[in-house]
Amino acid sequence: MRYNRAAAILGRLADIGCLADRAGSRFNTGRRSRSGPNGLLFLMKIIVTGATGFLGRHVLPVLRKTYGEGIVGLSRREYDLTDPLAVRAMFRDQKPEVMVHLAAYVGGIAANCRYAADFFYRNALLTALAFEGAREAGIRKLIYPMGGCSYPAGASSPIRETQMWDGYPQLESAAYSIAKKTGLVASQAYRQQYGLNSVVLVPGNMYGEYDNFDLEQSHVIPATIRRIFEAALSGASEVYVWGSGTPIRDFVYVGDVAETIPFFIDYYNSSEPVNISSGTATSIRELAVTIAEIVGFHGNIVFDTSKPDGQRTKTFDVERMRRLGLSAPTSLHQGLAKTIAWFARNYGDRSDGLRLSGSAVA
Repeated sequence: MRYNRAAAILGRLADIGCLADRAGSRFNTGRRSRSGPNGLLFLMKIIVTGATGFLGRHVLPVLRKTYGEGIVGLSRREYDLTDPLAVRAMFRDQKPEVMVHLAAYVGGIAANCRYAADFFYRNALLTALAFEGAREAGIRKLIYPMGGCSYPAGASSPIRETQMWDGYPQLESAAYSIAKKTGLVASQAYRQQYGLNSVVLVPGNMYGEYDNFDLEQSHVIPATIRRIFEAALSGASEVYVWGSGTPIRDFVYVGDVAETIPFFIDYYNSSEPVNISSGTATSIRELAVTIAEIVGFHGNIVFDTSKPDGQRTKTFDVERMRRLGLSAPTSLHQGLAKTIAWFARNYGDRSDGLRLSGSAVA
């Protein structure tokens, strides 16, 4: 019976045209040379830390499509970037021109509350050592994403980049948020003192393939996808979703964020942060209903009001992003369909890096 339900879900996803849309298939990874100032062709040496993580799995194919073969994806298996000696070794070994620094220690509200000191310590080290190492190595550019959770808890939505220092972040994730926020300080300080060209990006609430679906560590979209998918798989008549369902969020498909990275490597030369999001407001209730519709779950969705809601409304002002000629074009329904198709395809044998439990370190 369980096998039949799984087959029915996969069949439904195929019917709506998303099952064949595998992660990375939207990218043409063919080599493309770039012209230097004298018309000479060259390949840029770029390293991507945290390359096996959520965002990294999407960024690598985009960069390889754009810049060719000189892209090196790195993870904690190669270098522990909380160790100063390992950071120096990475720059010495790889000799990059550009560093896209995605390595981070991440998780959802439950993990942030339980392991607050770990989140602060590891991310503070990952940030400080990367900037100092980049300065010592004399690289051309450092790209540094930080979370939208670093904005003040009381920031008015849609949140503008100029509101970054107007208050303290949401308490539940403050240890992580403030550690990542030091990257903005570092970007400005290292530019001022050493001329290090770094760019700080602030993605909204990212979701997509390769996200973390561990219920102890996941964010709202992967957690809700897993709960509803497993309810449909088991034939349950109802499924519980954390909170009241009324909070408003701004979700952005991770592939859209990845597609903006080449622009910031090539054209943006400022420490002024840039929000990267859809700019679209969606309630958690609407999110859950949409996921249930895509999965084909027809039971009741029960909102567990004993669980925290977090901020009531959190959306992002994307005017600065749009003025740069950038956008996040994937609709929520399209992005969820892709994500759920990938999750369903890999759920049975835990393939293609699907994380249902385990470390949040990339």
